[in-house]
Amino acid sequence: LARSGDHAVALQVDRVIGSREVVVKTLGAQFSDVGGISGATVLGDGSVVIILDCMALVRSYEASVNAPRDPVVAEPVPGPEAEDKVRTVMIVDDSVTVRKVTSRLMERQGFAVTTAKDGIEAMNQLQTTRPDIVLLDIEMPRMDGFEVLRSVRRDENLKDLPVIMITSRTGEKHKQQAMELGVNQYLGKPFQEAKLLATIEEVIASAKAQSEQD
Repeated sequence: LARSGDHAVALQVDRVIGSREVVVKTLGAQFSDVGGISGATVLGDGSVVIILDCMALVRSYEASVNAPRDPVVAEPVPGPEAEDKVRTVMIVDDSVTVRKVTSRLMERQGFAVTTAKDGIEAMNQLQTTRPDIVLLDIEMPRMDGFEVLRSVRRDENLKDLPVIMITSRTGEKHKQQAMELGVNQYLGKPFQEAKLLATIEEVIASAKAQSEQD
């Protein structure tokens, strides 16, 4: 227990090692503004121990208790419309490396990320979760990107879902097929980060504007 005037304060410590006389040394000017510390001492084993000024701690406690308090004003709780919606991107690619690299890129931009290793997995996820945009590879096992895009555009709930194809198939034939199926943008691999990010923002903004018109 530490006392100051008519008040007593209990200080809790982990354990009591013992009682001994020590030489208290000042900590220097850099610690002069730190309250509740008298100084420090060096034990026989060379370890440095901080010496607390218990009375100063009590006085500090009393001051905090007796200080006038500002009235508490409740902060207005923002409604759902005031909250910034976290945008979600789905990355569909059979390459683990591509999924990881692209995921890290999108997470740095503040997107929430979901991934799928092939078209079947992507379509299963899309039945319960609708992302803001899909980044879609073409060549994948079980269900390729063209089949995914075709299924998305035929689905009444997904038909306007923004889709960007990112593929090593950069020939005009594959690009034309993707455009006919309704892809929003078509990019080649390896992609340039700045180009991809700009394209994503462009496609999302365009889709939002179209939705507001409808």
